[in-house]
Amino acid sequence: MLGKRRNVIRLGLSMAEQSARKLFYKIGEVCQMTDTQPYVLRFWESEFSQLAPTKSRSGQRLYRRKDVDLVKEIKRLLYEEGYTIAGVRQKLGMPDSQEVLDELFEPPGPMPAPPRREPTPGSPRTQAAPKVTAGLEEILRLMDETDRRLKNRRDLPPK
Repeated sequence: MLGKRRNVIRLGLSMAEQSARKLFYKIGEVCQMTDTQPYVLRFWESEFSQLAPTKSRSGQRLYRRKDVDLVKEIKRLLYEEGYTIAGVRQKLGMPDSQEVLDELFEPPGPMPAPPRREPTPGSPRTQAAPKVTAGLEEILRLMDETDRRLKNRRDLPPK
């Protein structure tokens, strides 16, 4: 990697020419290329569904060339053309954020009932059911007893 960098520097390529050869750009590089701040890019990611950089294993955002071009277009429409965020979304053919939320939180249709399976007589499940029921009833009895004892302690006057 270092050798490649040296070759690029020796060839006298400008920073723009070097970055044109890359497949992915970190958020700082995109900020330099588009003259924006990282918090602005992160906000735009939440507002524009098409702006979705991949993330590296370490969680760093990795933008592709098309993401950088989209950032430039969003910036141009917002700052030069005077569009609102909703207007930019509409201009770029993206769904409105409210529509996306409505789709996301739309109540689902009725859930089909799971098929009812009757236990087979003599199966381990059928044989274990009475033991499990008895164990759960014993736990409930112990809990009720503990609740009564605790209540009685609270009712006693302090010493």
